Amino acid sequence: MKDVYELHAAKLLREANEGVLSTISKKFDGYPFGSFTTFTTDRDRSIIIYASDLAQHTKNLKNDSKASLTIYNLNKKGDQQDSQRLTLLGDLKLADNQDDCKKRFSLFLPHSVNYHKMHDFSFYKLEINQARWIGGFGQIAWLKTANWIKHSPKWLEREDSIIDHMNEDHSNSIVSTLNAQLDIKDPEAKMVALNIDGYYVLTKGEIKFLTFTTCCLNMKQYKDELVRQAHEYREYEL
Repeated sequence: MKDVYELHAAKLLREANEGVLSTISKKFDGYPFGSFTTFTTDRDRSIIIYASDLAQHTKNLKNDSKASLTIYNLNKKGDQQDSQRLTLLGDLKLADNQDDCKKRFSLFLPHSVNYHKMHDFSFYKLEINQARWIGGFGQIAWLKTANWIKHSPKWLEREDSIIDHMNEDHSNSIVSTLNAQLDIKDPEAKMVALNIDGYYVLTKGEIKFLTFTTCCLNMKQYKDELVRQAHEYREYEL
C-alpha cells in the first residue's frame, strides 16, 4: 500500500507549485514559523525555493536549516479533511548551482524573472529526509525515505539529448501519454523537462506532468518506462 501512497505523493509533489513553508523562528525562541511560498522541484525530489534575504523565513533558515513544506490539494466539494496532503521534512540550504535552479524555476514559474534583477534573492534547496503522506481518511503513512533523499540520477547528463530524441523521433508517444493520463488532445505537445517520477510537457501554453509507475534513477529504468508508455497508450494516439 505504501508503494501506492508514494506514487500519489510524487504526483502531488510534481503537480504543485505552492505550499506552506515552516521554519524555526530565530526571533521567537524556536517557535515554528509558517509562511506561504512558491516552489518547484529538481530532477530528484528536492524542493527549490526562491527567497529574499529580507524574508523572515530566510533569516530563520540561516540560523537553523531545519524546515518542513506542506503541500495539499483541497477537495473542491465534500469533506476538505479528506484532501490529499504531503509534508516534507529536511534541511533548507543555499543551493550550490544557482544558474541551474534559475533555469528550472523560470520554466515552471516564469513570473519569477521579475525578481532576478533584485540582488537579495537566492535559490535554496530543501533536501528531504522524511515524507508524511495523508491521502484521505485512513490513508496515512510515513513514506520510505530511499526515493526522497538527495539523488543525482544517472541519466542527468543526458537529459537534453533524451528530450530532443523524444520530441524528434517519438512525439506520438508523448501525445498519446498526454491523452491517456490527462485527456488532453494536443498533437503539438512537447517534452520540456525530466525528473525521476516522469516528465513535463508543454501543451496549449501550459506545463503538465506525466507520471511514471516507478521511480527512475538510472537510464535503463527511464528507457523502460518510456517504452512501457509507448506500448500501453498506443490506442490513445491521435
